[in-house]
Amino acid sequence: MPNSFDVLIAGGGVMGCAIATYLKRFAPTLRVAVIERDVTYARNSTVLSDGNTRVQFNLPENIRMSQYGLEVMATFADEMAVAGERPDIGFRQQGNLFIVDASSREECEEGLATQRGLGADVVWLSITEVARRWPAFALDASMFAGATFGRQDGTLSPHAVLIAYRRKAQALGVQMIDAEIVAITTQQGSVTGLRLADGSNLRAPIVVNAAGAWAARLAASAGVALPVDPVKRQVFVLETALRPAGVLPALFLPSGLYVIHEGEGRFTVGKSYADDPVRDDDFTLDDARFAERLWPELAELLPGFDRLRQVGGWAGLYEVNTLDGNALLGPWPTLPGMFCANGFSGHGFQQCHAVGRHLAELILGKTPTLDLRRFAAARVLEGRPVFESRRRII
Repeated sequence: MPNSFDVLIAGGGVMGCAIATYLKRFAPTLRVAVIERDVTYARNSTVLSDGNTRVQFNLPENIRMSQYGLEVMATFADEMAVAGERPDIGFRQQGNLFIVDASSREECEEGLATQRGLGADVVWLSITEVARRWPAFALDASMFAGATFGRQDGTLSPHAVLIAYRRKAQALGVQMIDAEIVAITTQQGSVTGLRLADGSNLRAPIVVNAAGAWAARLAASAGVALPVDPVKRQVFVLETALRPAGVLPALFLPSGLYVIHEGEGRFTVGKSYADDPVRDDDFTLDDARFAERLWPELAELLPGFDRLRQVGGWAGLYEVNTLDGNALLGPWPTLPGMFCANGFSGHGFQQCHAVGRHLAELILGKTPTLDLRRFAAARVLEGRPVFESRRRII
């Protein structure tokens, strides 16, 4: 195995593999390696995500990244085919339904105007109209102000997208290295490569930190303080007596509780809490969390969920940007050669296509197709947070 490259990508999840794929598309002779310590992806945040994608953001940059993702999805199977094998990512555009309360109505209407101004297919619905269209989601109209429904939003298989990018990157000549990284190496204030757990070194003038929930630990090895925490998040799989006609839109309530219909009577639900554990080694599912906290809220708001069975679930990690909850992209200003693709706070899977292209463009000195300067990693040192919501809720 060679130990000298042009670009090393630390982290072989969907973000790292997407960056590698775009780099090789733009510069076929570039020597690129992706280093991933767990090629089974058992604890990978990509595989453990819900696979949801949406254009319903407030910031134009986030909307445009999602719109680019939709463009990619339209031709993904053909563009990512390897040796005649086309990936099946199961993209299902059932829509996302965001319920709005009175306190957030003004901001949601502003966001809706921005989305529609950029060409997104999003509409405002009354709570009565929500109940008429989807009786399973009949909510108390006195409790909520309305809802926004994005017809282009939907779900797809995170594992299939990840494997498609990984296989494509390999087909383009990217070296996939199964190893644990212990440090970013530097010399005279610049990046020189990566040190692996077996004591060997990989050399490159550019290292991309795409280590997800472990990004801050990796950055710290080179003296860089990234505001990224590994936060445990849990998803529960439910079997209910509901049998709606067709697939329901994914439902997002103002409290942060979400419900995704998987077909027939099966749903996945989840919610982030302020006391979620901040650690990178806990992947146990806490069934009591659902029974004691999620189910009471679910049953109170949606009567069809008063009787159900929890039939499964999983725990994974969010890489939460504690500065502002948005992506940290591009070069780190005080360490030449280190590029960041971090802090997505739950949005990484759906933004991998745009971020993959954007990081490749920055690394190669190309003019970025999307203007994402607002998300430059340098804003951490500048103390310049960029919030998706005035309430600082993502």
